[in-house]
Amino acid sequence: QVQLVESGGGLVQAGGSLSLSCAASGNVFSIKAMGWYRQAPAKQRELVANIFSGGSTNYAHSVQGRFTISRDNAKNTVYLQMNSLKPEDTGVYYCNALTSMNYWGKGTLVTVSS
Repeated sequence: QVQLVESGGGLVQAGGSLSLSCAASGNVFSIKAMGWYRQAPAKQRELVANIFSGGSTNYAHSVQGRFTISRDNAKNTVYLQMNSLKPEDTGVYYCNALTSMNYWGKGTLVTVSS
């Protein structure tokens, strides 16, 4: 099993920046990819960005050029740097780890005010 603990998030004005982090523990050697998803009110959860064990990354169109996902393998931690935030980026951000199963963090709220 894999446990995920998120930190970061909060309230920021449009145009501002926030950073999220997610520390993984447990069976980390089985992780194939880690990433961030978000869920806005009354909307489905969507992929924001993920990073695979080989280092390749994948971003949602809506965040390309503004968000950067990175990882520290020594700390089993993945980061999401969010710049030029927009009100539509508001939502609960969930950390995800993919093994043969999907693991989820509890989520952290990001609120971007206009």
